[in-house]
Amino acid sequence: MWSNDFLMQQLAQSLVNTALARKAVIGLAESCTGGRVAAAITSVSGASSVFAGGVVAYSNEIKESLLGVRRGTLDEFGAVSAETALEMAEGVRRVTGASHCVGITGIAGPTGATLSKPVGRVYIGLATPHETRVERFQFTGTRQNIQTLATESAMRILMSVLSK
Repeated sequence: MWSNDFLMQQLAQSLVNTALARKAVIGLAESCTGGRVAAAITSVSGASSVFAGGVVAYSNEIKESLLGVRRGTLDEFGAVSAETALEMAEGVRRVTGASHCVGITGIAGPTGATLSKPVGRVYIGLATPHETRVERFQFTGTRQNIQTLATESAMRILMSVLSK
């Protein structure tokens, strides 16, 4: 376990350093990760220079009221969808004014799955001044494993776009 924690800390440190070098500001809208990305980033000294803030939007009501996810999106595609992840990322960008934002939604399990959305399905939306996109993941393992993998993936997506 220490090794995973150490690697997560190193990734967070690299992300903060890269954001500082690029003069980027990060914003987060987290659902299935429950604030783990924000916790990883804010564990790094100096993160306040690059982290605007985040929202743990676990309920659809919070996704709508705080992030501006449209009711039609939730009704048509569901909370766990590419469309919702993208609207979460765009919404937190509007709310925080941050330049580089992610929205994370998924099914960490062990309950909540459907045939079309199995446990481990995670969508991560990205909204920056230059691009918006969504990546779909299918993780396996325990709830904690899925949350950890989603957290790491979100930071890696931010690193990849900031490293361009």
